[in-house]
Amino acid sequence: MEEELTPDEIRERYGGLPYITPYEKIVALTDEIGEHVELHEYHARGRCGGGAAWEVYHYARTSSLVINARREGARNIFTCRTGTAALELTPGVSGAGLEEVRIEGDQVAVTYAGLAGGGVAATLCRGMAENVLSTVVHQRGGGSGLGRATLRLPASRKLIVGVDDTDDAERGATWSTVNEIAFALEEERECVYLGHTIVQLFPDNPHKTTNCCSTAVVMGVDPGRAEAVGERFEEMLAERCYSDQCGMAVSGKVLIGEQLRGFTVAARHRMVTLEDAQGVAGRSGVDLREVTGPRGCIGALAAVGAHNAPDTAVIPFGGAMGGGAGAG
Repeated sequence: MEEELTPDEIRERYGGLPYITPYEKIVALTDEIGEHVELHEYHARGRCGGGAAWEVYHYARTSSLVINARREGARNIFTCRTGTAALELTPGVSGAGLEEVRIEGDQVAVTYAGLAGGGVAATLCRGMAENVLSTVVHQRGGGSGLGRATLRLPASRKLIVGVDDTDDAERGATWSTVNEIAFALEEERECVYLGHTIVQLFPDNPHKTTNCCSTAVVMGVDPGRAEAVGERFEEMLAERCYSDQCGMAVSGKVLIGEQLRGFTVAARHRMVTLEDAQGVAGRSGVDLREVTGPRGCIGALAAVGAHNAPDTAVIPFGGAMGGGAGAG
């Protein structure tokens, strides 16, 4: 018999079972279009990297709703389309997946299903995570059985901020300045700070400081607060940068389009112009902001285009062969 339980009710009823290990936190990001959801799932105790790797592999293979799946330590990041998928679960081959993803007003409903341990994760373990509102347990799972549950989560808005050119020859570092701003905003409860990416830009750029890198951060914010948080980020950036060419790029989209990804690739290989950046930003729905000057907007936009690829964005193309644009 299915029932709806709060995280506290799951803890009270099932938390003493030796095979129940709670997920740390789950965050669901949406955008104005409302057709996609980006799930950030911090696996059991925030330590279970093996479980995270298992799910990234199986979910991407099993569910047609998963557009992209990747892992950062014990955190899964699933980019999903909304809708319903028929799962064909097979032990050892396709053991778990997403059956349904829905945006319902200010909430996101996600239905998980899995065999054996994957079913326990789908129901009781996820149901105890921070940020979960409630869990409808359709089938509890355990042993060799099927587990199915629908989790209800608050719908947060995705906010990507790219930054370039905060330092001068003596002071500053873009990656750390941006990290501290996002961390401070989370401390102020203005956002959930979810991701940080350093993007290696074109190393032969004559305007670079030294390494020629820009930085992007991903935050989840309450609906209706994205503009205010973006403005607060810009204020803090202006207070902390040393360059007269600091630029910022802001996007609220779950999916990054082909034009913007192409711009990032170009900016990593060769010099690109501010006019190029302005044109791509306009067509991609990205807001460019001159914090202290225009040139940093180039690398800031390139950072937004690579915000979801932290492991590959740091790899240089090398000298005149390519890299990125803007100063770092």
